[in-house]
Amino acid sequence: QVQLQESGPGLVKPSQTLSVTCTVSGASITTNGYYWNWIRQPPGKAPEWIGAIHYSGTTDYSPSLKSRTSISRDTSKNQFTLQLRSMTPEDTAVYSCARGPGGSLVDIFDPWGQGTQVTVSS
Repeated sequence: QVQLQESGPGLVKPSQTLSVTCTVSGASITTNGYYWNWIRQPPGKAPEWIGAIHYSGTTDYSPSLKSRTSISRDTSKNQFTLQLRSMTPEDTAVYSCARGPGGSLVDIFDPWGQGTQVTVSS
């Protein structure tokens, strides 16, 4: 059974960089064919795809967030990490990781982590 678990700071100050890590169990993030995704959902809004890292290590980002986003991985720990720079209160959201086949259609991602709340406030 594949499981994902996010870990993050909870509270970030404006202008800081968010770093959130997803730990995967039950499957390797280097398994052929899968993308490992980051998604966020602000309060009262629909989920928004942020980006993904492919099993090969290549990355793909949402055009609207690309200038502020980096996704990396640590294959020895079976983890992948989202960094989002220059945070503002508008970045307040639940940040989740999920496995997918490629692309940004979050409805077909499976499984998902439980999500972690990130609040941007001074």
